[in-house]
Amino acid sequence: MVIIPLKIQLSKNPVKSKHESESIPRLGNEGILLERLSQWTISGIGLHPGGSNYVFVVRLIDPEAAQELQSSRVEDEGLSIYAIYKPQSGERPLRDFARGTLHLREKAAYLVSRELGWPRIPPTVIRGGPHGEGSVQLFIDAEKSQANSENYFSLREKRLEDFADIAMFDILVHNADRKGGSCILSPDGCLWAIDHGLTFNYTARRRTVMFEFNGSEYPQKLLQDIESLIAALEIRSGLYMELAELLTPMEILGLLDRGKEMLHNGRYPDLDPEINVPWPMI
Repeated sequence: MVIIPLKIQLSKNPVKSKHESESIPRLGNEGILLERLSQWTISGIGLHPGGSNYVFVVRLIDPEAAQELQSSRVEDEGLSIYAIYKPQSGERPLRDFARGTLHLREKAAYLVSRELGWPRIPPTVIRGGPHGEGSVQLFIDAEKSQANSENYFSLREKRLEDFADIAMFDILVHNADRKGGSCILSPDGCLWAIDHGLTFNYTARRRTVMFEFNGSEYPQKLLQDIESLIAALEIRSGLYMELAELLTPMEILGLLDRGKEMLHNGRYPDLDPEINVPWPMI
């Protein structure tokens, strides 16, 4: 099956979408959320349907509220949160990616997005869980249209420009698995990018469903952010040190090289809808 891109004229300098909440440009206090994701007790776990790797929805609770686990007060008072847990032990071996590294790439993608300020990727940590070490990412409750959650294909006609940063991020981190369903809409109208386990490996084929951006100019503001990211990595900043715990030196170098190439070219590459496409597409 071939994806037919929409014929839509893109702005060179898109403004903030009118659909998105002005009061929540990102999550509130990410520091607190990261601490909770890292330290709160995993009290419930359920296998998430679909996907080629084992993915679990988990409930984390404040350790001090453990005795109230059966009480509705745990949720009413904000003493629990939900997250997506992807254990290393549940990762299917892949030819293009080193075994047991997909969960690390999830956190690396989050760290890069946090440095850039885009796209929205839920806070992500590496920690132990019921099935061993894995990534734990804040669960984003998706806005639903009738029986199905919104995704890229259902949103692109009205909100295509809002996906520009996600498409640009995928070039930067060399995403090999941007499906339509890995872009979700939260109830406040914000778009979130999820599922970044197949990133940063420069030998893998880039795969996406976002062919509408082919050949168009990168937004200048986003290029400036990439320029700042490159500068931070080249001075071996704190971000570099964090990424060094998650990626190989060659993968970090590849990130730098792609960023510089994006600054030089100034345009989204022309990807082939017959070759550079993930499966399934949703």
